[in-house]
Amino acid sequence: MMSFEVGQIVTTKKAHVCGSKEWVIKRIGADIKLQCKGCGREIVLMRYELEKRLIKK
Repeated sequence: MMSFEVGQIVTTKKAHVCGSKEWVIKRIGADIKLQCKGCGREIVLMRYELEKRLIKK
């Protein structure tokens, strides 16, 4: 299981509709709230779902 922190920037495998692949973590709990760095849209994902979508570093 990966560790996340509020304010951390994560990169996804697929780009958002606006073209950005970078997201800022806004809230952590049972699910994780992300904000797109390109357009500012916010989404909420379950932790396991986010881990599948991220580029492993």
